[in-house]
Amino acid sequence: MSIATRTGDEGSTSLLYGRRVAKTHPRVVAYGTADELNSALGFARATATDPWVREFLFSTQQELVGLMGELAVDDADRERYLASKLARLEEKHLSRLDEAVAALEARNISFKGWATPGETLHGAALDLARTVCRRTERGIVALGESGSALNVFTLRYLNRLSDVLWLLARYDENRERGAHTSGA
Repeated sequence: MSIATRTGDEGSTSLLYGRRVAKTHPRVVAYGTADELNSALGFARATATDPWVREFLFSTQQELVGLMGELAVDDADRERYLASKLARLEEKHLSRLDEAVAALEARNISFKGWATPGETLHGAALDLARTVCRRTERGIVALGESGSALNVFTLRYLNRLSDVLWLLARYDENRERGAHTSGA
C-alpha cells in the first residue's frame, strides 16, 4: 500500500476510525501542530548532549503520540477510543513534568529578563519547541471552544511542557556559559 492514497487531494483528511473532515478543521489543526511539536522535540533531542535531557525529550515525544491519537478522534468516536486502551495523557504524565520543573528549578538556573533564543544550538532548538508547544496549546483551546471534548490533562500538560522547555533552554545556556568561563 502506498503512502500516497490521493484521498486528501481535494482538501479533506480522514480522522481515526474513518470520518472525513476538511484539513482546516480545528481538530486537524490541533493534531497537526502537536505533530509539529513532536518534530521540534525530535530536533531538540538530536542536539542534546545531556543524557537526562535526551531521555526526557524522548519520553515526551512518546506521550505526544497518545495526545495526537486522542485529538484525531471525532467526538462521536470518543467512547470507542477510550475503550480501545490506546495511549492517552494521564495524571502520571503531568506529574512527570512537575518533577522535571522541580528538578530544573533546584539547579538555580540564572537568567535576565526575556530570553533571547540562540545562545546555544540546543537552547535554540528547545525554545523553538517551546513556541510550537504554545501554538499547539492555542490550537487545542480553539478546538475546545468549537465544542469538542478534551482530555482534562491536555491543556495542563502542554502548559507545563512549555515551562519545562523554557527551563531546559536556560539550563543549556547556563551549562554552556559555565563551560566557557571555567574551561578557557
